[in-house]
Amino acid sequence: MRARDLVTDFPTVTLDTSIAAAARLLAQQRLPGLIVVDEQGMPLSVLPGTQVLRLAVPDYCQEDPALARVVDEEHADRFLRSLADRTVREALPPRPRELPITDPDATLLEMAALMARTRSPLVDGGRLIGAVTLQALLDRAVSA
Repeated sequence: MRARDLVTDFPTVTLDTSIAAAARLLAQQRLPGLIVVDEQGMPLSVLPGTQVLRLAVPDYCQEDPALARVVDEEHADRFLRSLADRTVREALPPRPRELPITDPDATLLEMAALMARTRSPLVDGGRLIGAVTLQALLDRAVSA
């Protein structure tokens, strides 16, 4: 099994996409993250959904989760609204992580090693062809 056999279309966002739009995309398509691309459609980064949450959840709640309990339910349910004017650029870490790109001919083990090291969905190709998800990789590995 090669990367090209497991690749699937995957939604992308740009650095200027609003975090609110990215969060909607994550929720509507039940995705673990999104691929961030430049103006030419080339991959720049992978934005994990947890980074969107990190930007939305107030620092005081991240530092002391017990403080989240003091916020009433009505306001707690609307914490994502604080992201209205923020962009994907702000959610990315200051130092970019290794971009998980592999060759379309990569084997299942090569993809698994890269995915394990980078902790991200695998982006495939010299131009963005799509991604290999953890689910697709594990489905194939278990049945092999």
